[in-house]
Amino acid sequence: MSTFIHLGTLLNSWRAVWVVLSEDGVDFYKKKTDSSPKGMIPLKGATLSSPCQDFVKRTLVFKITTEKKQDHFFQASHVEERELWVKDIKRAITCLAGGKKFARKSTRRSIRLPETVNLAALYTEMKNQDDGVKELKLEQQNRVFNHCFTGATVVDWLISKEKARNRPEALMLATGLMNEGFLQPAGDLSKEGAESGEQAAFLDDTKALYYFADSGFFCEGYSSDEDVLLKEEFRGNIIKQGCLVKQGHRRKNWKVRKFILRDDPAYIHYYDPAKADDPLGSIHLRGAVVTAVDYVPDAKKKDIDGNLFEIITADETHYFLQAATDQERREWIKAVQMVSKSGK
Repeated sequence: MSTFIHLGTLLNSWRAVWVVLSEDGVDFYKKKTDSSPKGMIPLKGATLSSPCQDFVKRTLVFKITTEKKQDHFFQASHVEERELWVKDIKRAITCLAGGKKFARKSTRRSIRLPETVNLAALYTEMKNQDDGVKELKLEQQNRVFNHCFTGATVVDWLISKEKARNRPEALMLATGLMNEGFLQPAGDLSKEGAESGEQAAFLDDTKALYYFADSGFFCEGYSSDEDVLLKEEFRGNIIKQGCLVKQGHRRKNWKVRKFILRDDPAYIHYYDPAKADDPLGSIHLRGAVVTAVDYVPDAKKKDIDGNLFEIITADETHYFLQAATDQERREWIKAVQMVSKSGK
């Protein structure tokens, strides 16, 4: 389960979609809360290309070509996410080619989890902002991992919340959560553990890093001895991140951008979601005003309507953005309002 940028076959434009890997296909939804998928890509007889050469500048794109030679393009938010999805989709294609269905529900049998254990409910508790596993910014091997935690932290939490009686039992639960895709390995050590093929592939280790499957995880590297992360505007804690459609200032064209919102000193940075480079720009939110709007006065694209909001900075610069859903728009407005006030 992940949010990807998907190239639509009809409008030939990139849009954010919620993607789920099923037993014999890839289902994608317009939004996470939808009960029925917007489309389904059958994997029987399909092939997968990654990295995809069709879009040279979009390094995180992978392509699924169906048996009927239809191409479907998806863009991940970071390399780790793309690699994990490519691995699982290839496994699914291999299983179907052998006359079997790809079933991720083998976890319970392989590690002998009790039938009463509800991994989805456990995952929801772990993600609780007040009482769950805390997402942190951790440094390791000249990289900074955002929105992640250690394997030992997960095991400690499971025991402290009485979800497990001891560390071996907690390790089994954590492995089940990882095998079902709820938890993902972030660093080299945790990835090696996941690839080991052992029953307890999850590592109870303070150096093994993991993240929630639908969190805002991303990894940043050091470009030189002058650590770019220490710039003043990057010092704030990450409050929210995700993809939005943004109107350009010069050409007034609309493009999908990845946004990262930080608190004091109150900045929101936007990036090309296909690259892991420096941000394309930033918006200083101190003293800014954010409101929902029904339309954009000088919009060139007629189909840019719905779920729009506007940020007006202290120097009266106007930014127009579009969320995928009304709920997402409300969440962004609330987060920006909170940061703009706290950053004063």
